[in-house]
Amino acid sequence: MTIRLLIVDDDPLVRAGLTFMLGGAEDIEIVGEAADGCGVGQLAQELRPDVVLMDIRMPHVDGLTATETLRARPDAPEVIVLTTFHADEQVLRALRAGAAGFVLKDTPPAEIVAAVRQVANGDPVLSPAVMRQLMTQVSSAAPGDRAARARARIALLAEREREVAVAVGRGHSNAEISARLYLSVPTVKTHVSRVLAKLDLNNRVQIALLVHDAGLLDGPAGDVG
Repeated sequence: MTIRLLIVDDDPLVRAGLTFMLGGAEDIEIVGEAADGCGVGQLAQELRPDVVLMDIRMPHVDGLTATETLRARPDAPEVIVLTTFHADEQVLRALRAGAAGFVLKDTPPAEIVAAVRQVANGDPVLSPAVMRQLMTQVSSAAPGDRAARARARIALLAEREREVAVAVGRGHSNAEISARLYLSVPTVKTHVSRVLAKLDLNNRVQIALLVHDAGLLDGPAGDVG
């Protein structure tokens, strides 16, 4: 399957470099470029990309606003945020808006290609270590109102779904969750899908952020306090 990719960055040299780098992959087609977040929604509707590489800092409409706009649309493309920072508050906000992850602009070419493929396959581009860094450095303590809202949403889940959600928040893969909770991998996938549907979330990253906000990552798996 060919992955349709849209590149959004205000720096023409960055766009040219990404186009050269990613255009050489046999399974990736660069369907368009944009220099700003303005009009990205319309462009995405016309070009139908599978993945958007989105610079987070742009002069007129930034990548966060553009990501929120894109991810609110039906059949939204996946978004990978481009950034120069390892842990930046705007990156965390982009993830809450539904971005599938982020890559640093100095990431080796092969890893950026792999990230595009991974996101197109439905898997977020965030290692457990990166997720812990973001949540620790940027959002070490959720404000009380946000924590309360997160706990109220988690309460909508069945017990096994809560356990799976917490395991996702701890960065475990489906295979690891399967082994820890004595479930088959297909059953784990079903639970993850149900969690996403019940909580109206886009991806596993948002599950992780929600259980973090609810304060569930320091206690036993599945413990909602």
